[in-house]
Amino acid sequence: MSRSPREVAEQVRRMVAGEGVDFADLFAEDGVLAYPFGLPGQPAELNGREAIRAYFKDRSRSRDLLVMEGVEAVVRETDDPEVVVTEITHHGWSKAAVEPYRHTALGVIRVHDGEIVRYDDYMNPIALARLLGRTGELAAALGQP
Repeated sequence: MSRSPREVAEQVRRMVAGEGVDFADLFAEDGVLAYPFGLPGQPAELNGREAIRAYFKDRSRSRDLLVMEGVEAVVRETDDPEVVVTEITHHGWSKAAVEPYRHTALGVIRVHDGEIVRYDDYMNPIALARLLGRTGELAAALGQP
């Protein structure tokens, strides 16, 4: 059964919430995940389902820094039936920042035949660095030519 872009966006929300969805499994074999505003050391683009899987295999440490209390998503359809724009917000407690947090990211998701062919993930790198205790890395990267 082929999922609609809206249904795929709900699977992304479930993945963020830690509800047992493997993010890489949502992608087409040659799908692309892009981070236009990524953190230092984060790839600008991951090409292919297995590259996405390999990247997220090592990302659990970041997730361990957060105690998520809730994840909400707003999905907006576009005039292109393959594209939705999602606004995913999660909130809870940041162990790194030692404070409550609320973080929102926008995703532009293109789905073809029920699989993500391109996902542009727009996050605020400053807010994300604070959330994960990586502001020193961010500041050092900004000082590089």
